[in-house]
Amino acid sequence: MKDYINGLTSEFVECLDAQAMGLDQFVFRKEILIDDAGWGDLILGVVIGALKFPGRKYMRRRIPVSSFQSPNFENKRYLDDAVKIAEEIVEVMQPDSETGFKVCTGYVLSSIREYLRDQGFVVEEVKIAGELQEIVERSYVRWCIEVGVPAERLEDKKRFWTLLDWVAERPKLREKLVKTGWKSWKRKWRKKAFEKSSKRHARLS
Repeated sequence: MKDYINGLTSEFVECLDAQAMGLDQFVFRKEILIDDAGWGDLILGVVIGALKFPGRKYMRRRIPVSSFQSPNFENKRYLDDAVKIAEEIVEVMQPDSETGFKVCTGYVLSSIREYLRDQGFVVEEVKIAGELQEIVERSYVRWCIEVGVPAERLEDKKRFWTLLDWVAERPKLREKLVKTGWKSWKRKWRKKAFEKSSKRHARLS
């Protein structure tokens, strides 16, 4: 069951088995790792995931695609959404003065890093790799599948052309799922998608 907090989809919090995840290389006494997925992908918004040690408590949240569409994208609404997620992370994971944060370098997480530092937490900006990154990536892929992208077309992590082709199959319907605030979408990729669609229909007619 999903609930909605400040327009963000609150999905789940779960404890993950340490051996199943194989994250021993990240273990510190008290630490929370934060990563994102979807920032550079054509469709949908961004998934932000947080993993707490010890206990391997994991939570994920979604920034909606509307935050990457005009006028929200130009106003950087996604950074405000990220702060709301940071507030949830603090509320759910209850970090104390002995808890450190490692937050990925992505720009969409910059407001999270700033917020956490303003709250007095020690925050290290790092490149997240390994299992947490894979978990967040899988969360984004599942989101794509939810809106209709065939799973077999998402096996390659280099998804841009795959997603562009998928949008081009039915651009009038699927454009609403695109990060249309991107200048590159307005200047180049939108035209490409509709051209691909026109050629496809011409071949079928």
